[in-house]
Amino acid sequence: MALQREQKGHLIEALKEAISASPSVVFVNFKGISVGDTSAMRRALREKHISYKVAKKTLLRRALRDVKISGEVPELPGELAVAYSTGAEAKDDATKSAREMYSFVKRFKGGLSIMGGVFGGRYLGGLEMNEIASIPSLETLRGMFVNVINAPLQGLVIALNEIAKQKV
Repeated sequence: MALQREQKGHLIEALKEAISASPSVVFVNFKGISVGDTSAMRRALREKHISYKVAKKTLLRRALRDVKISGEVPELPGELAVAYSTGAEAKDDATKSAREMYSFVKRFKGGLSIMGGVFGGRYLGGLEMNEIASIPSLETLRGMFVNVINAPLQGLVIALNEIAKQKV
């Protein structure tokens, strides 16, 4: 079913607004995924405040043309969907949409692939977006930081404990 001009205009405006408001946008190629799997993926993404929209490439290109993003739009072959963070917590974790989509890419090997995206106000290719997707969440990074700080202190405590055992 073809979209009417008015519907296309609304879709372009919605895409522009989403791209402008989200700290990162992921361009996803999908093919061969069942409707049930797609519905489950959308539901899981929605619970994590990530929107997933299928878009025509021509409409997406029109939306991207009006948004100020540096660089060049990556190659976008095949069927295209756009994933982006929504809500207040989207600003806190810019890698969230890429990380969540990457988890589904691993789950549906061959059916989904990250083709590129927008991060930090510039276009990135598929390899760069996959690298961003591999960055751990903010909570994980904080835990790793605390562990790095704690390790020398823990070693000192163990050493002092062993010295105390020898002296007793």
